[in-house]
Amino acid sequence: MEALQIFFVIAHLVGMAAIVGGGLEQWRVGERGITKVMLWGARAQIVTGVFLAGFAFGDEDESPNHWKIAVKFLVAMGVAALCETGARRESARRMWAGALLLTLLNVTVAVAWH
Repeated sequence: MEALQIFFVIAHLVGMAAIVGGGLEQWRVGERGITKVMLWGARAQIVTGVFLAGFAFGDEDESPNHWKIAVKFLVAMGVAALCETGARRESARRMWAGALLLTLLNVTVAVAWH
C-alpha cells in the first residue's frame, strides 16, 4: 500500500511540474497560453490529489487537516477550470497567468500550511 501511495505522490509532483514547466516554457517563447501539457498536468493534479486525500483519510494514526485539503482541492479545481477553458481559446494570456499563479499558491499551501 505504501508503494502505491509513493506512486501517487510522484505522479502528483509530475502533474505540478507539467503545469509550471509548461507555463514557464510559454513565458520563454513569448506565446502565453494554455498548452496540452499544462492541461494534462492539471487533470493529473485533480486525480492524484483525490487519491492522496483518500490515503490521508485512511490513515488511522493521524487525522488529516480537512481545511487544508479543501483549500487545495478548490485551488486545484480553479487551475483545472482555467486550463480546460484556456486550451480551447486562441488567446488565453490571463488564463495562463491565473493557472500559473494558482498552481504556485497550491504549492505554497502544501508546503507552508502545517
